[in-house]
Order: sequence, then structure tokens, then C-alpha cells
Amino acid sequence: MAIFKGSGVALVTPFTESMEVDYEQLRKLVDYHVEHKTDAIIVCGTSGESATQTVEEHLECISVVAEQANGRIPVIAGTGSNDTVTAVELSQEAAKCGVDGLLMVTPYYNKCTQNGLIKHYSTVAEKVSTPIIMYNVPSRTGCNILPATAVKLAKEVESIVAIKEASGNISQVAELAHLADGCIDIYSGNDDQILPLMSLGGIGVISVTANIIPDDTHDLCQKFFDGDFEGARELQLKAIDLCKALFCEVNPIPVKKATELMGLTNGVVRLPLTEMEPEHTEMLIKAMKDYGIDF
Repeated sequence: MAIFKGSGVALVTPFTESMEVDYEQLRKLVDYHVEHKTDAIIVCGTSGESATQTVEEHLECISVVAEQANGRIPVIAGTGSNDTVTAVELSQEAAKCGVDGLLMVTPYYNKCTQNGLIKHYSTVAEKVSTPIIMYNVPSRTGCNILPATAVKLAKEVESIVAIKEASGNISQVAELAHLADGCIDIYSGNDDQILPLMSLGGIGVISVTANIIPDDTHDLCQKFFDGDFEGARELQLKAIDLCKALFCEVNPIPVKKATELMGLTNGVVRLPLTEMEPEHTEMLIKAMKDYGIDF
């Protein structure tokens, strides 16, 4: 059974003006997404600025989100690392919080071979029973999970059940779906490719855009599942300019600004991320207004 189908939000982490994690606001964001049809919450991923969180903050965010969700919505915890031992430790601690799944990015900076990926993921899977979603985002990590590697892991390791495909390469996704023949759940990691990926057999998205248009991101997926392909296409195309604006600077700078404009967070990001450039802010505001977002 899939961990979730539909729209999973890659949740932003709210900070106070003094750069502390704002756990009270984090709880409010969980409630917001439950109320606005989001199908799953992914905490401490790229959009959650996990790279600049301490281990203590990382685990507290996971604990708070799992507690606030209280079974109302699946929670997936980001526990990836470029160090396999750290990934194991984070995954074990996250599992204690009762999360429904783990999102594990490929090792970054030091990278590894395809054999290294197999060993990395299988080593973590040996230590935890919580279902694992592999996260393939070569533009950030410099490491690409090839389709044959993903399929081998899914077939040989019981707890490896899904992949977030953010390579942006639809041909690679098609090859993955062809080789997998249903043995692995595929989620889009690119908001401008939700519908194309689902047309190849994907079952949803782990979405940045869902932070600000949760209802429509859910509806796009649901319309596809219901066979309303025209309705899904309309929502996908409607979001294209908004997707461009949300990635005109490195994620999550623009989406943090968007949540600030909507009153969901104060927009604070931690260094080395910085305040959005004025011309890009204007671009984002225009895209949000054109989409019909109230703020």
C-alpha cells in the first residue's frame, strides 16, 4: 500500500526573527494543510531548510509535526544525509516519532557510485522498518539514481517503496516506470511536471507549490485519478507561471516569501539563504496575483 497518493507538501520550516524554529507556527501550518486537502506532510526536506538545522531541531520538528498531525494526515520525515551512519541515526530517531515514512535524499558532495547508492539505502533499510522514499535530485546532490538502481533496490529491499523523482528528465522517469512495472511508487519532485509524471504511472507529487496552493495541488492529482484529464491539465498549465516564480531563486527562498505574503510565516530564512531580490519579489507577487491567490 502506498504511503500516500496525491499531493504531499514539502513543508517550509518557520523561524522567529532571532532565527529559532517557531514550533507554534509549525503546528499551525500542519493544521492549515489538514484543512486545505493536502494528502501528506513532508517535514525537514529541502524546503524545510534541514541543511541548516541542528540535529536537535531536526528531530524536534519531526516530533512536533507528527504530534500535531495526530494521525489526521500521513507524515514523512526527511532523514537523508551524505553520511550513511548519520542517515541511520536520524531515521531511527524519526521512526520513534511514529512517522509514516522517511524521505532520504541521495548522498551529496561526496556522492557515490550506483553500487554505493545500493549499499547506502540498503544499510539504512536494515536498521529501520519504516517505509523509505528515495529522493533523486541530481541538480542539488550531483548524484543520480539510475532507473535500474531504483528498481533493484525496490525489488530487493522490502521497506524501500517509493522514489521522489526530481531529475526533471521525463525520459528517465519513463524508463523507470517501464523497468519497475509497478514495483515502486513514483512521486513527482517537480511542480511543473506533476501531470506528465502521473501519466507515466506516478501516484502524486511532493510539492513546493502546495505550500501556497494546497487545494489546487490536491485537486490536480485527484482529477487525474478520477479520469478528469482535461481538468487536471488545466490546473497544471494554470500553475506554470507560478512554478517559474517559485524557482526564480533557489528553493525555498521564493516559497518562504510567498508564505510571508500570505501571512503563513514571517518569511525568515537562514544563511546562506538570503532575502529575495526585489525584482524577483515583484515577479512572484505578479504570478501570485495572476493565479488568484489572496494576500
